[in-house]
Amino acid sequence: MKKWFLSLLAVPMILAACNDEPEVDTLDSGIMPQEIVVEIQTPEAVAVNEEIDLIAYVTQGEEAVDDASVQFEVWESGLKDEGHMIDGELDKDGVYKAKFKFEHDGVYYMFAHTTARSLHVMPKQQIIVGSPDMSKVLDDKSDNSMNKGDHNNHKEEDAEEKH
Repeated sequence: MKKWFLSLLAVPMILAACNDEPEVDTLDSGIMPQEIVVEIQTPEAVAVNEEIDLIAYVTQGEEAVDDASVQFEVWESGLKDEGHMIDGELDKDGVYKAKFKFEHDGVYYMFAHTTARSLHVMPKQQIIVGSPDMSKVLDDKSDNSMNKGDHNNHKEEDAEEKH
């Protein structure tokens, strides 16, 4: 009876071991996961005091990513330290949105901080609000875009930039 019972347990274990497709943990195996792509769909020119949608479309390969964390960072040119962080909410099929209102003419920038599937991407876009006097616009010294494989590295770099 014991032999019969042990045989009954052994068969599923042998079949499981014969599976053709081994599980691969892409992060531990050294294989890079497919790139996360963030397409900013916010208009590049907007009116003063008009509430607009900040929009980011997140994909990985051909797939819309619905499990990302998206934060929009918006600041006036030359005044990055005075910027705003706004949480994006999933609207539909990889599209994340947040409402924002620009209160005066100027040149603004926006990062779409996006973390998905252990990757961090932060594309940047310029937004011209109203009719700014370009002679009074301060230079913006922030990088145009940063892509990070690990969100924790991004936090460490932010801390270093503030020192």
